[in-house]
This record gives sequence, C-alpha cells and structure tokens, in this order.
Amino acid sequence: MMRVGVCGGIGSGKSTICRMFAERGIALYDSDARAKALMNDSAVLREALIEAFGEACYTTEGLDRRYLASQVFGNEKQLARLNAIVHPAVKEDFVRWAEEQTSDYVVVESAILFESGFDALVDKTVAVLAPRSLRIERAMSRDGATRGQIEARIEAQMGDDALVAKADFAIVNIHLEDVAKDVAELDYLFRKISNEQTR
Repeated sequence: MMRVGVCGGIGSGKSTICRMFAERGIALYDSDARAKALMNDSAVLREALIEAFGEACYTTEGLDRRYLASQVFGNEKQLARLNAIVHPAVKEDFVRWAEEQTSDYVVVESAILFESGFDALVDKTVAVLAPRSLRIERAMSRDGATRGQIEARIEAQMGDDALVAKADFAIVNIHLEDVAKDVAELDYLFRKISNEQTR
C-alpha cells in the first residue's frame, strides 16, 4: 500500500487538501485526531502519561488536554518527553490502519510529518503552503486566537522553505479552484505510481 504524507503549518489549509483527496475515494488518516483518541483509549498510553505528567492528565471525562498543554508549553524537555510517549503509538497505529485500507493509496495528515519522523513511514510527501498573512487570517477566524498567538505558533513550526526542501511536492493553497486542480493531478500521479508498484 503506497502511503502519502501531507504536511503544512497552521492555517496553510492542509486539512482542506486532505479532504479533497478523501472526496476522491482515498483513505485518510488524521494523525492529530488519532493521537487524541489513542491518549484517551489506550491504557498503556494513559499509564505512561500519568507517570510522566501526573494524575491530573485525566479527569472523569478523559484526557485533560488543557492541563497537558500547560505542562509542555514552552518547555522543550517536557515536550520531547510527551512526543517520545505519543509518537511511537501513533506511528504503530497508522501502519496497522494503512494495511487494512483498500484505496489505491492512503494519505496521512500530519502537521509535524518531518519533525516527528513520520516521513520515514510514507513513500511521497506533499507540503501545503500559503502566504503568512492568509494563514494568520484563517487560523484567527478558525481558532478564535489572537494574531500574536498564531504568529507564535507559526514561528515554532518548520518554515515553508524547509518544508519545500524536504517534501516531494508542494501545493500553494490560496484559491480553492487552483488547489482542486493540483490535487486532481497528484491523485492521478499517485494512483499511477501505486498501480505500477503492485504489478
């Protein structure tokens, strides 16, 4: 099964691109959503997180994301600790999931595809880019965050130049009609490559 990784910074519109692939019949794995689900559902992860960050990680409703975020925000050591617990579980879950799919190829959406080492699990990578001002505008209206908060998150993420240097393909997400054409072209290419691999 051929695997395609889609990445991009906050407000770039990678979820929009991924939805377009899904609408074309391609199985989609949302690594962020799966990470949240696994942190709630996996007894092994729950135990590891409580050991690392304390009982307050969980309430009767499940994972207390706000508390966990407060423990790792601005603390590289603690963030690395969290990632060392969660990332391997998500990778394992993705590999298992991909093997069960029947579409020509699969797409995994990951904001930190390269930073997390997730790129080692995929065959092709697509970086989604957009002008900084548009990204800020999108993220502010979506998240209800301030300009300063969004700018801080952009600064903390891998820059567009680095993404382009690492990715196999790049899509500039400004106008939906243009993006739809790019996705259609990539979909055709990925199906072709996948079919050649399985011959």
